[in-house]
Amino acid sequence: MAARRPHGMRQVPPRVMTAGLVAATVVTTALALWLAVGIHAQNEADHRRQGILAAARQSALNFTSLDYRHYDRDSANVLAGATGDFKKQFTAQTEQLTKLVARNKSVSEGQVLEAGIVRSDEDSARVLVVADSKVTNTAVPGGEARTYRLQLDLVHKDGRWLTSDVEFVG
Repeated sequence: MAARRPHGMRQVPPRVMTAGLVAATVVTTALALWLAVGIHAQNEADHRRQGILAAARQSALNFTSLDYRHYDRDSANVLAGATGDFKKQFTAQTEQLTKLVARNKSVSEGQVLEAGIVRSDEDSARVLVVADSKVTNTAVPGGEARTYRLQLDLVHKDGRWLTSDVEFVG
């Protein structure tokens, strides 16, 4: 004996049922792909932001941490994260700065307090950094606290974020 259908309900033809299931599968797959692409793009953007901030923090730390006893190493650290005009300017001043910090026995111990991206795209970024340092030298042997507000422009070059300009702001 055949199963009885409630009054008013028709049996859906197998072709219609199959077409409905195929359509639902296609829509679900498309939605899953769209979400996966969106998540991937968000992860890429987060990774880029983290790279920018890490490079800016390191550059600011290198720039505010200089010691006359190993100034060659410290200035090389600044230059390793530099490019463009900033690298040219810092390189041009290195000989003079080496003599100045040695004569004054200058030591600056930097610490990055905050960093935030002002703007960024795939190839460039502008970051504001707040850093403190304790500076000792022949004029201030007990040390003096200094706070720096720096604007760093960075460029993405050869897979790395490098500082192309540094400005003191505020």
